This record gives sequence, C-alpha cells and structure tokens, in this order.
Amino acid sequence: TRLQAVRTRFKASAPELGLAGVTINDLLLFLVARLLPAFPGLNAHKAGETLRSFERVHLGVATDTPRGLMVPVLRNADRLPLTALAAETKRLGEACRSNAVQPDELTGSTFTVTNLGALGVESFTPVLNVPEVAILGVGGLVLRPVSDAQAVGGVRFAPHLGLSLTINHQVVDGYPAAQFLKALREAVADIDLWLMR
Repeated sequence: TRLQAVRTRFKASAPELGLAGVTINDLLLFLVARLLPAFPGLNAHKAGETLRSFERVHLGVATDTPRGLMVPVLRNADRLPLTALAAETKRLGEACRSNAVQPDELTGSTFTVTNLGALGVESFTPVLNVPEVAILGVGGLVLRPVSDAQAVGGVRFAPHLGLSLTINHQVVDGYPAAQFLKALREAVADIDLWLMR
C-alpha cells in the first residue's frame, strides 16, 4: 500500500522533479541498496574457498532480453539517489534489449534482484548468480484479506508483495537472511522515511 501510494504521487508529480517514471521495482532496488551495507554477509562472493564481502553495493538487475537473461549492474547503487538509480536501471535494461550493453556493464554485481511480478508470478525461488551468495526474488502485487475492524465483515483486501531470498547456506545462515527480509519489509512500510535519507 505504501509503495503504491508513493508511486501514485510520483506519477502525478511535476515533470522537473524527474519522478514520474520511477517504478515500484525502482523503489525496491533503492531500499535493497540502502539496506545491504548493514548485511555484509549477503553482499558477498564465494569463489572456491575464498569469501569476500563488499562495502559498496553493485546491484545486479535480472533483465529479460531477446537473447535470454542478462544481469546488468548498477554500480555503487547504495550511493545513487532514487532518480539516478531509476534512470540507470532503465538505461541498462534498454541497452541489454537493444544489444548495446557493454561487457563491463554485465560483470561485478555483489547481489542481484530479479522481479517476475510483471508475469503474474506471486512467488518463486530465484537461482543464485554465482559467485554471489544471495539473490532476492520479487513477485507480483496480489490482493489478500487482512483483518480490519472498520471494514464490513471485519475484513478488507490489501495488496501484498511476495519476496523470496535465496542464499548460499555455506556462507549465510538462515537467521541473518531472515533479518534482512524483515528489515526490507519494515523499510517498505516506512518508504517515506527512507526516501528522506
């Protein structure tokens, strides 16, 4: 509900603000990039016996193209303002689809987000983008019943967003992974506050 409200306000905003094209996926990418520095075990690579955590977030964005799946990289995503992140996501996606993406734009991601919501998929198990140790899957928005004493019959329908986190369990324990998902859920609920940071 909060994400949709922000998206609606952005769509109706003055053109000079550059917010009208920001999508719900852009908002989620922004939150993931801001949260990951607090979870260095998820923003990491495991190659053989070597484990490397990263201070900066280089966010991979799974992108469907006529040539198959590509994962362009938002460099230093944790430092990008929302409008810059959204513009770079669009630019990289278009470059992938038009076969204009550069090889260095497809390497070096430290964590990946894949979104199947546009296909009507509610939840799924994303496959790790090796050598990364975690990947977030985003499902579509679906209406689900929630208790509401003010609603007729005590129930109303509210939009829900499915999030699935796949981890390399050799590196990441379930509890820190669950803490990340909890933090992301809370950040979505407090999206207005995160946008002011």
